[in-house]
Amino acid sequence: MQKFFSLLGLSLLFATVAGAQITDPVATEVWEPEPRVVTPGQNSSAPSDAIVLFDGTNFNEWTHADGSAVKWDLKDGAMTVVKQTGIIQTRQTFTDCQLHIEFRTPSVVVGESQGRGNSGIFLQGLYELQVLDNYNNRTYSNGQCGSIYKQSIPLVNACRPPGEWQAYDVIYTAPRFNADGIKVAPGRITVLQNGILVQNNTEIKGTTEYIGMPKNAPHGAGPLVLQDHGNPVSYRNIWIRPL
Repeated sequence: MQKFFSLLGLSLLFATVAGAQITDPVATEVWEPEPRVVTPGQNSSAPSDAIVLFDGTNFNEWTHADGSAVKWDLKDGAMTVVKQTGIIQTRQTFTDCQLHIEFRTPSVVVGESQGRGNSGIFLQGLYELQVLDNYNNRTYSNGQCGSIYKQSIPLVNACRPPGEWQAYDVIYTAPRFNADGIKVAPGRITVLQNGILVQNNTEIKGTTEYIGMPKNAPHGAGPLVLQDHGNPVSYRNIWIRPL
């Protein structure tokens, strides 16, 4: 019992000393490490530490899946899908990132549902953030613009009218796999469409399949992929910050 009271006394003493220390505001100031300086962009231009993937002048950062030169149209600072030329992907690969990308669905409305202004942005080449013209155009909710395709419905429909430029700002955390190839942490994504939150730290369940369930084969870094879905969707002002 005496030992117990001795330990209790020591605990109270340490608590008192600790309490005395935190009454000094300097004791809780942290000066190191100091965050590095990043100069913000203006009007959606890239911050100083971003990798500019497309500035409207060339396809230097892009290729088709087979390694061939990009066959999409390049005009007026934008690139536009040319039907049946295939997806394009970045030469560099990425995992966790902050992404800014602007897109425009055709001003001349053709088709309906999934046949209207359809494209997609694939993170690590596997996980699709849907691009679609859903301005007064109903489709299945987990396949509309702002969805993680066939998985997560966007919180709201934030689409602008056809022919107007729109923007996605994305925070993406890649899934983690252990040495045995088992997924130990899912991918997660937060998306703002035109400044409006449409995905809030959403869990990515696996690959975004058109048919069937998500798959979770182990993988590392992958390219950013833009989809050719047969519609002349345009993209511009694409930059990424690896995190």
